[in-house]
Amino acid sequence: MQAGATAPSAVLALEDGTILAGRGFGGTAVVTGELVFNTAMTGYQEILTDPSYAGQIVTFTFPHIGNVGTNDEDREALTPVVRGLVTRARVTRPSSWRDRLDLVGWLERQGIPGLAGVDTRRVTAKLRDRGALRACLAHDPAGIADPGALVERARGWPGIVGMDLASEVSARQRYGWQEAAWSPEGGYGASDGSGPHVVVIDYGVKHNILRSLAARNCRVTVVPGTASADEVLALEPDGVVLGNGPGDPAATGIHAVPEIRRLLATGKPLFGICLG
Repeated sequence: MQAGATAPSAVLALEDGTILAGRGFGGTAVVTGELVFNTAMTGYQEILTDPSYAGQIVTFTFPHIGNVGTNDEDREALTPVVRGLVTRARVTRPSSWRDRLDLVGWLERQGIPGLAGVDTRRVTAKLRDRGALRACLAHDPAGIADPGALVERARGWPGIVGMDLASEVSARQRYGWQEAAWSPEGGYGASDGSGPHVVVIDYGVKHNILRSLAARNCRVTVVPGTASADEVLALEPDGVVLGNGPGDPAATGIHAVPEIRRLLATGKPLFGICLG
């Protein structure tokens, strides 16, 4: 950095040596993770709370991030596990009757750092051509004095390969789920449980998948990702859903695949989403 220059408040450094500086927001932190992008036009809170993004830094391609704030309803998990986020523009001031806390305040509360003011098209094109990259994102209101050091931190991160992140975000014990789809008139509904009994194996399942099942009056039982076929079958399900989740499928598959094969052999209907 040249003498007299103002240090940027946030920097994104990639393993290939790319350094992108901009304005920081959210939590004050230095994080490493897998840099990915998301092109959705809505649902940023759902994305940031989706367990599938564990260990990842998300680049949003849509410009108006933050425009509806955050609330306690549009969550896919109680605790977000995303590492950080990158946006093109400064986070938008919220304007929504459902807003309870602006996105910056929510990120500060969760300790998740953000970076704004970079060319997200350039980042997305790089990821499209090269695939996900190891990255380091740092936010400090006092300034990032040595951005080059963050490149080495990115290169030193071991990466997603071989990581069984599903075991970190999965439920620890079995539970039932009744909450159904949301409506403006009455908020979230509830299943009457009159439909088929569906057992969901949780590798990091999103709440909206469970709500979709409950909205069809399924009786939903969620079990940990480490559940055995015998444990699942003992619940006498009419069908089994293999939930979404993060990490390396090969790592999770070490314990999951043998149990799934046993479930397949029973002839029970089996439905997988994402990692599942």
